[in-house]
Amino acid sequence: MASADLREELTCPICLSIYTDPVTLSCGHNFCLGCMESVLGTQEESGVYNCPECRKRFSNRPKLQRNIALCNVMKHLQITQAEQKDNGVFCTYCIHSPVPATKSCLHCEASLCDAHLRVHNKSDEHVLTEPTTSWGNRKCSKHKKLLEYYCTEDTACICVSCSLAGEHRGHQLELLNEASEKKKEKLRDVLQKLTTKREKTEKRVESLQEHRRGVQEKTAGVTERLTALIRDISKQLKYLEKRVLSDIARQQKQVLLTISVLIQQLEKEDEVTRKMCHIEELYNMTDPLTILQEQESHRDYFCGAEKGDDEVTQRDDKLVPTGGDLDEDLISVTLYRGLADIVTDVKKLLYMQVESDILLDIQTAESNVIVSGDLKTVSWSHIRQKRPETPERFTYYPQVLSTRSVSSGRHYWEVQISKSGEWRVGVCYPSMGRARCQSLVGDNNKSWSLCYYRSFGNTIFSVTHNNIDTSLDSPLSCDTVGILLDYEAGRLTFYELCDPIRHLHTITITFTEPLHAAFYVYKDGACVRIMH
Repeated sequence: MASADLREELTCPICLSIYTDPVTLSCGHNFCLGCMESVLGTQEESGVYNCPECRKRFSNRPKLQRNIALCNVMKHLQITQAEQKDNGVFCTYCIHSPVPATKSCLHCEASLCDAHLRVHNKSDEHVLTEPTTSWGNRKCSKHKKLLEYYCTEDTACICVSCSLAGEHRGHQLELLNEASEKKKEKLRDVLQKLTTKREKTEKRVESLQEHRRGVQEKTAGVTERLTALIRDISKQLKYLEKRVLSDIARQQKQVLLTISVLIQQLEKEDEVTRKMCHIEELYNMTDPLTILQEQESHRDYFCGAEKGDDEVTQRDDKLVPTGGDLDEDLISVTLYRGLADIVTDVKKLLYMQVESDILLDIQTAESNVIVSGDLKTVSWSHIRQKRPETPERFTYYPQVLSTRSVSSGRHYWEVQISKSGEWRVGVCYPSMGRARCQSLVGDNNKSWSLCYYRSFGNTIFSVTHNNIDTSLDSPLSCDTVGILLDYEAGRLTFYELCDPIRHLHTITITFTEPLHAAFYVYKDGACVRIMH
């Protein structure tokens, strides 16, 4: 009866079910949060709000206050119901209504509620356990007696008869409680290890999540920065376009103006017309004496006229540019300077120095290495060059270094690789050996290289340091490689400059000496060229 009354008090008047997220109105009545919100939503159309229980009216939509005490009661009730439902074991002696069992007696093979447990036999043979209906696994299947011992040799639970006369006689035995405690200790150790492992996993997950957020934030920042950079480049290109077009228009205006002035000047000249008229008059005269008397006076006149024409022609040639055309060279210089300024600004914003002036140091070149005249290309030849042996020169492997080294900053350069032969490109310390086996770039602890070579019939494409190869997934699909060196960060990255650009590998290490660019070529056709 009390249980029924309690259930009625915990029932929502709207849905007639146990409260879910109970809330309270100012009048004191309780409802499910969802039920009350639904009612208020319906009442909102009429603008009149009232309590579904006492019909109290509210001038405005009432605020729903969460009933913390009732929520706690419901939470406890749900846990209790869940435990009883999961347990599913009821008192054997409560025959009128099912009452959840608190304990089970292995001797009686009965389950007891709190009331029947208080009057149950307290003797040692009545062993109490958690509520259960599985009596068979509590007794020996052979002797039908309670399992009391644990055989450590056979890892089995046994009864007294098994320990005295059965197959477990003479074995090391432990009481079930003792054996259980020992197993619990082992389980605690395992649990502690698993807990530690889980904590490490959680920390790792948290770290990865933080890293993911960092990558997302960095991506957003880089995107914003590069978008602004490209937008700025576009503005500068538009300005340069206007500037060049303005120069072209200005030159055109000047040339056309000069030509127009000359045309006007020539059109104003009436000397030729006057000469023609005077000569025509002489020509039409019939008096020979008059014609002959005029001849001497016109000799100088004719010479002077011819001389004047030459002067006009020379003056016109000076005023009009050669060919009467635009100065395209001046336009080209303006365009070149404008583009160079834009590229310079872009390089500054990229925070790295693009190395266009890397030159090969012929003083380090091995005798089978051919270095081009511009010191940009290295190739292999079976004909040895006559070069003096010096401490700087490689004497065993066909290699060459760059003339200068770097010890700070971010540097980038590109190389073009031949499709024939074997090659290595990378960096090394100046202290790397120059003779015998330890001098090959990548095969010692003072050099790092991207390698392509053949070994026992297999093609090797890898990144090598200290004679340890890190194989790369697939060979190059184009013949150009980009190398980015960040000295302070200790990163050396190789890129394949195809479309799109492919990241090959990044080496991370703390550099302790300056670094030279290093190049190795071997076999016919092997060639590496430093790109401008």
